[in-house]
Order: sequence, then structure tokens, then C-alpha cells
Amino acid sequence: MAFKPLHDRVLVRRIEGEDKTKGGLIIPDSAKEKPAEGEIVSVGTGARKDNGELIEMAVKAGDKVLFGKWSGTEVKLDGEDLLIMKESDILGIM
Repeated sequence: MAFKPLHDRVLVRRIEGEDKTKGGLIIPDSAKEKPAEGEIVSVGTGARKDNGELIEMAVKAGDKVLFGKWSGTEVKLDGEDLLIMKESDILGIM
């Protein structure tokens, strides 16, 4: 993929949730919630302070992360649904 986010943004691929409950019931697609878990595909260079100093990114490509339910902007790149979000929207690394 030839896409690189700018500044403090990251490109995230959602990790799909389970199709069954712990009790064995199958969850239909219409009842599934969008997962708030994903894998970092690529990262920007980082944000800049007012004095121009670069603030490095805390995440890197390949990290598994949790993010807010309404975080990011959905995009379709190379036929794949991905999210672009700011690093600050990421809640933590798993």
C-alpha cells in the first residue's frame, strides 16, 4: 500500500470481533457492533511543537491498539476498509 498518513495520524485496520457469543449463539451482522480494536498499518512522522521540535509517535506499524467507538474517518484503500485517526484517539496498545 502506497499511503502514508501525515503528521500525527495513523492508518488502522479494524480487527473483526467474534461471530459467536461465549454461549455459542451466532451473532447476525446487523446486531454486531463495530470493533474498537485494530492493527496499525502505517503512521505519520509525528506532531510538531510550537518551536518546531518533532514529537515522535508512540505507536508503530503492526501494533494492536484500542480506540474510541467514534474515532477516525473511514476510508477505502485498495478495496480494503480502513480508518485514519489522530494518535490521540488511540486509548492504548495491547
